[in-house]
Amino acid sequence: LFFLNSALFGVGLAMDAFSVSLANGLHDPQMARSGRIRIAGTFAIFQILMPLAGWFCVRRIAQLFLQVRPLIPWIALILLLYIGGKMLLEGLRGDDGDEEEGQCSASALSTRDLLIQGIATSIDALSVGFTIEELPVSMALTESLIIGLVTFGICLAGIQIGSRAGTKLKGKASMLGGVILILIGVEICLKGVL
Repeated sequence: LFFLNSALFGVGLAMDAFSVSLANGLHDPQMARSGRIRIAGTFAIFQILMPLAGWFCVRRIAQLFLQVRPLIPWIALILLLYIGGKMLLEGLRGDDGDEEEGQCSASALSTRDLLIQGIATSIDALSVGFTIEELPVSMALTESLIIGLVTFGICLAGIQIGSRAGTKLKGKASMLGGVILILIGVEICLKGVL
């Protein structure tokens, strides 16, 4: 039952990361396997670390975190608006698929943008740390690892689906990916505020 619950937590938490992975696949339909693993791996790592951070906060610094908690949906919104807006502008400018400075494409996701996406899509996983607070560290770590593995698989699927659709959409894929990220940011914010 513990493993099933952990896997279900992983599926629920991975939906935002799946949507962003889909947008990344749309943005760069020709993404190399290493890029796909990099994106899915980054999201998985954040989905592992955030529940553990929440677990630690509840056990050690709960009062401080409770003061910051109302800001979490707004932080996610700002981060995804930034990345989504950037992708939307690239699409409007026609920057999709341009070759420049030895990169495979101009639409390749920078490490900074990927980290911002990772934080924005996993920030709600901090709350999972509150629900696993009573678990010993070994079980909290196991649950976080299961969540991370589920996220990794779901994100790889999202990138694949986005890449296939992006190939068909050509130059409009980046704009669609940007709009998706903006909508995810608004959804996270509304869910957190309401």
